[in-house]
Amino acid sequence: MAHVRDAHCGDATAITHLLAELGYPGTGKFIDHRLQQQLNHADACLLVAEGDDGQLMGFISLHFVVQLALEGDFCRISYFCVDSKARSLGVGSLLARAAEQRARARGCDRLELHCDVRREAAHRFYTRLGYEDAPKYFLRSLTT
Repeated sequence: MAHVRDAHCGDATAITHLLAELGYPGTGKFIDHRLQQQLNHADACLLVAEGDDGQLMGFISLHFVVQLALEGDFCRISYFCVDSKARSLGVGSLLARAAEQRARARGCDRLELHCDVRREAAHRFYTRLGYEDAPKYFLRSLTT
């Protein structure tokens, strides 16, 4: 069985592997720096699911955002991945519950995430967890 804990710098290699599974290869070049930034950020949280054998089974990255017009804040899930060998074992649900607990503790009134249209299995997972489709998402690249 897995348990959830806060990530630490020693998780970089496993997180790099998981990000590659998620479709982000090549993060090994900068993961140490980005991981440290995430761990030091007051409005961010990175949780990992670790098996009894010490192996990382998944992670979820959270960002807490202050809302100006509403009383509660919101929590954005920026990355969420469960190792392909650990899927359908309850690891994703375990991480999602831990994220919800952290968000509530921070005064958030909702969780949000963006999930690419091609990730159909992830859509089914989020629906089972009670997430609703909010189908408008705009993006403006700042690199072109």
